[in-house]
Amino acid sequence: MSHLEPEAKIFACSQSVHLAEQIAKNYGVPLGKVTFSKYSDGEFQPSFEESIRGLRVFIVCSTFPSADNLMELLLMIDAAKRASARHITPVIPYFGWARQDRKDKPRVPIGAKLVAKLLETAGATRIMTMDLHADQIQGFFEKPVDHLFASTIFLPYVKSLQLDNLTIASPDMGGSKRAYAYSKFLESDVVICYKQRKAANVIDTMELIGEVKGRNVILVDDMIDTGGTLAKAADLMIEKGALSVRAICTHAILSGEAYEKIENSKLSELIVTDSIPLKKDSNKIKVVSCAPLFAEVMHMVQHNNSISGKFLM
Repeated sequence: MSHLEPEAKIFACSQSVHLAEQIAKNYGVPLGKVTFSKYSDGEFQPSFEESIRGLRVFIVCSTFPSADNLMELLLMIDAAKRASARHITPVIPYFGWARQDRKDKPRVPIGAKLVAKLLETAGATRIMTMDLHADQIQGFFEKPVDHLFASTIFLPYVKSLQLDNLTIASPDMGGSKRAYAYSKFLESDVVICYKQRKAANVIDTMELIGEVKGRNVILVDDMIDTGGTLAKAADLMIEKGALSVRAICTHAILSGEAYEKIENSKLSELIVTDSIPLKKDSNKIKVVSCAPLFAEVMHMVQHNNSISGKFLM
């Protein structure tokens, strides 16, 4: 490799181009050239339009549905392997299918484990992701996993709000660990919502564990899908006397009528990252980019530097 060539190259799947451009800009290299050929039946084929022989290749791709995004990533990893890339690191800001991390009833798949094996079989030599739905998914891989926490970019923003009487809240029991981690750094109280579901994305009842009267509340979660949980939690907290309710959610899936639910809820603000591109604008949604975080960690990985300082949780 000549001294004029970049030490690493960054490429993007088609649905993550904007984020990859911002990561490449922060990293200090141009985004690599890749083209996608499509057949009339919908089949597609990626092609690297520059040499990657002997290089470290970062492929940026959030694997949110449809499954085409995951398939794009798998094909690009395979193409990089066959083009003799030395290191192949899929950068997956949002790791899709992560909610299927265990068998919660008979005769269902463990989708997250399947995706992990597909990535390794395709040729990934390292995985980089952010705020997995379940931390134990790291154990599904036999390759190194760099699991980043969006708290490193959310906490400075929360501190900039300079809110008095701050309380951190978890929208469910499963997120209590995350809520306590935020409260530790912000030196705040914690409350937890206890909810029961009729079915996936359908809440039956919700109760509040803790006191929010006269408090400015910030709900923290790893993702927001239909928005039903956060909207219901915000409305409940305002009824209980909260001064304001904001929400921090790393991955803005926002499916179905999520945008309408957020707009019509008592939430003052929803703070998300750009791990998934927004489908439309909203006055209540604030986007904090994760590109600088990924670019910095990618640079550390390339130069074999420790990344432990980037873990706040």
